[in-house]
Amino acid sequence: MTCLGIEQSKQLSVFLSSKNIQYIVSSPFTRAYDSVLPLGNKLQIEIMKDERLSERILSSTNHPDWLEMLKKTFVDLDVSYEGGESSRTAANRALNVIEDLLESKYETFAIATHGNLMSLILNYYDKQFHFEQWKALTNPDVFKIVFHENTPVIERIWIQ
Repeated sequence: MTCLGIEQSKQLSVFLSSKNIQYIVSSPFTRAYDSVLPLGNKLQIEIMKDERLSERILSSTNHPDWLEMLKKTFVDLDVSYEGGESSRTAANRALNVIEDLLESKYETFAIATHGNLMSLILNYYDKQFHFEQWKALTNPDVFKIVFHENTPVIERIWIQ
């Protein structure tokens, strides 16, 4: 993690420490895990790693037009490229984590994942969240989703 990343994770810890978080689950990728490690330490909560929160692989090969390819996956959720995962498939695995958490004993939890996967989660709950909103994400970025009788209310709560 860079010096900037370390500082951002500390700021994130301070910001989120008052949000009554009871459980933290993270992508197993170091960057996501390390982003919430100070929060877990501060709250004395063990961070659980979940493979389903790993970043979505667009393609197994590098493409100079990867950004345009990514844009297409926001229009057609079933588009997939060689060695990659469709938006629908990636979103479903992450949404399974959320469903499991909603059925758990925890009322408030934090999920650490990656920008593309987070944007697919947000798109599932809010069809207005597309490629342009993904491009506007900051690093880190924090969205709060509150479910009122199974209806999600999304709020961006971290603005840098």
